Amino acid sequence: MTPVALITGAGGLIGSYLVRAAATAAPEWTVYGLSHRDLDLTDAQAVRRTFKTLQPTLVIHCAAISKTTQCQQDPALARRVNVDATACLADLAHDIPLIFFSSDLVFDGTQGHYVETDPVSPISIYGETKVAAERRVLANPRHTVLRTSLTAGRSPTGDRSFVEETRRALEAGQTLTLFTDEYRCPIPASATARAVWEVAQLNRPGVYHLAGAERLSRWEIGRLLSAVRPELHPQINAGSVTHFQGGPRAADASLNSAKIQALLSFPLPRFSEWACDPDNHEL
Repeated sequence: MTPVALITGAGGLIGSYLVRAAATAAPEWTVYGLSHRDLDLTDAQAVRRTFKTLQPTLVIHCAAISKTTQCQQDPALARRVNVDATACLADLAHDIPLIFFSSDLVFDGTQGHYVETDPVSPISIYGETKVAAERRVLANPRHTVLRTSLTAGRSPTGDRSFVEETRRALEAGQTLTLFTDEYRCPIPASATARAVWEVAQLNRPGVYHLAGAERLSRWEIGRLLSAVRPELHPQINAGSVTHFQGGPRAADASLNSAKIQALLSFPLPRFSEWACDPDNHEL
């Protein structure tokens, strides 16, 4: 019997890379990548019908409202998409593996270098919805939570990755203020997709951190991107997260990915090396 994978969020960054990577990483699988245009995940009846029709043997759930500002502005919508839709999928996938994408923002950022057993402590609506969804997913011992970080790459819509956002701002002639004291572990979507397919085929459920092998500040990331794209004449100022006037921000949400690295056949990349690779066409 041919295994069948259902991937939500296929119109987004990670989901689109997962669908494309399947041809080489999981050639024996039949893969259905569904975007919001294909399926409204908040319509439980439509989700049940789709599940019954496709009969997946694996669900990889990437779809979410991932913009922290949008979640802060509309918490009810964030809960419907990030929590309720996840719970529906988890219920339908009760007898099969499900891989759920969570975030480093389940942590408050006061510690950094977080491992999987560290207690979650979200400080944003987005983080709260991810924690609630994680709990729903992990109620089933067949299911897996992958917490990831800033993801780089080219999305179908051209506006999903932090690299795309930075490039668009610079192309528009904007001056960016990037924080020297806000840290993450950025990872290219191509590496994420490769890792997910390996984990899926190993079928070792649990909680894993899947992020880049390098802790960088937003300022350091911006400087790297500026060096790669000097033709944009980037204007970047150094700032501090302590002076940010918007919603709550985790100062150091860096992740320790040693647990998943021990399972993978390749080293998780350092963002600085990936960004400066002359053969890299994902920027």
